[in-house]
Amino acid sequence: MSKESFKEFVRKNPSLVSHVHNGEMNWQKFYEIYDLYGEENDAWTPYLQAPKVESEKKTDFMEYLKNINLDSIQESIASIQRVLGVLGDLVVSKEVEKPIREPKPIYKHFDD
Repeated sequence: MSKESFKEFVRKNPSLVSHVHNGEMNWQKFYEIYDLYGEENDAWTPYLQAPKVESEKKTDFMEYLKNINLDSIQESIASIQRVLGVLGDLVVSKEVEKPIREPKPIYKHFDD
């Protein structure tokens, strides 16, 4: 079997690429399987199907997004904004309350 025919086989079966990217297999092992068994062997069955892990992750993420209550998130953000506003007001009021002290002249040692 030639490398060109293997490349053509990979182009026909793009699911092989995802197995390499996931780290489950490498191109050398795929080529060895291709060289030993050819294209029509049952050895390819687990690799020619789309990986279930990725599709399960996508559906889990979609379910997670569906279960998010946007109203509660908005309420939480509003309460955080109120707390930050109160803290900001406290900081500003503390700065205003500090008396401004005039520096003493350098030549004066005691309160004369």
